[in-house]
Amino acid sequence: MSATIRIENEIAVITMDDGKANAINPTMLASLNAALDQAEREAKAVIITGRPERFSAGFDLKLMGASTPEDVTKLVKGGGALALRLFTFPMPVIAACTGHGIAMGCFILLSCDKRYGATGPYKIGANETQIGMVLPVFALELCKARLNPLYMTESVIMGTLFSPEEAVTVGYLDKAVAPDQVMAEAMAEAERLKALPAKAVAGNKRILRQPTVDAIAPTVAM
Repeated sequence: MSATIRIENEIAVITMDDGKANAINPTMLASLNAALDQAEREAKAVIITGRPERFSAGFDLKLMGASTPEDVTKLVKGGGALALRLFTFPMPVIAACTGHGIAMGCFILLSCDKRYGATGPYKIGANETQIGMVLPVFALELCKARLNPLYMTESVIMGTLFSPEEAVTVGYLDKAVAPDQVMAEAMAEAERLKALPAKAVAGNKRILRQPTVDAIAPTVAM
């Protein structure tokens, strides 16, 4: 398993840790979705985090390079479906970004309701332009929904990666704190948010985000 889950005081803590860069591949997607299934049954808030210094480096490019076009499309759609699930999850979702969050890693951040990141020599952002790729629809729509409009050109067209402090201004994170405080901040926020009326949280999230959902959903359907 590339992701594990533990439940503490009705808070599901989902940790990505493949021992490397937390690349998003079919194994990681299956682990994350299984963890989210359990969270829906047993929790009132979710924290998604990574291993020290690595939140996620994005899609598994080595795997994609060795795959058929059909399998690459399936993987990208799976990542988009995961992002959409997080974006519409019927309870608060908090990211505890423990390090680098690049490409699909930053799209997971954009899918979460609140995002806390570790300060340090880490990079966050969508570097697709720099590696010769065009953003899939789900990624573009999440950028449009969550990023500061003043930084859309720099982020999407230029593919710039940002420090955690810069990522707060750009919109990938809500707050950058010392690495040993990231989980504490995320837990405190989860404790606060889990007390909100669940039906109201889910309903208002759905209403606010419906236009983005409508744009993404047809493009990630299997």
